[in-house]
Amino acid sequence: MRWIAGCGEHHPDIPFERYADDAICHCVSEAQARKLREVLEARFAMCKLQLHPQKTKIVYCKDSNRCDSYPEQRFDFLGYTFRPRSSMNRAGELFVSFSPAVSDQAAKTMRRTMRRWRLHRRNDLALADIARWARPILLGWVHYYGRFRPSALRDALRTFNHFLVRWARRKYKRLRTHTMRAWAWLRRIQTQQPSLFPHWASRANG
Repeated sequence: MRWIAGCGEHHPDIPFERYADDAICHCVSEAQARKLREVLEARFAMCKLQLHPQKTKIVYCKDSNRCDSYPEQRFDFLGYTFRPRSSMNRAGELFVSFSPAVSDQAAKTMRRTMRRWRLHRRNDLALADIARWARPILLGWVHYYGRFRPSALRDALRTFNHFLVRWARRKYKRLRTHTMRAWAWLRRIQTQQPSLFPHWASRANG
């Protein structure tokens, strides 16, 4: 991307972000975006490379100020999905913003990781033990994915709560056949120790 940021004819006026081999270029019109794509394809060909056919696309960042229609209105970058979302301003009024939230793929990866823990089978552990080894990972997710629209983490992080309930039903005889009672137990622990797990204390669990 040094070629774009350079001087002269290489589009230094187009802002962009890059991480590894992924990049986002901010164009002011579809015409400018199409022209840039043509130029980049030619530049990549000179280097015996090619743009990724699926990941390279022109996206319309629709919001309250950009109301046109376009086939592509979302993209993923660094574990976030950027797309039009309903938001509320300080006056309590709804508007549409083009903003990020944890991506479906990132949420799927988190759920898969929690399933691999097989937490519901670790009835040899105390709750404090579970908190000790799970906390660093949960904290990393909350700090990273909760930075923008933390409420979007809710569904993914609820998976951990489900496994805690299953763990409690195996751990405590009084809960073994009482799912609702197990959930009541979890809510009570959550109220008494809201900082035990990072997502309990975060807005993502609201």
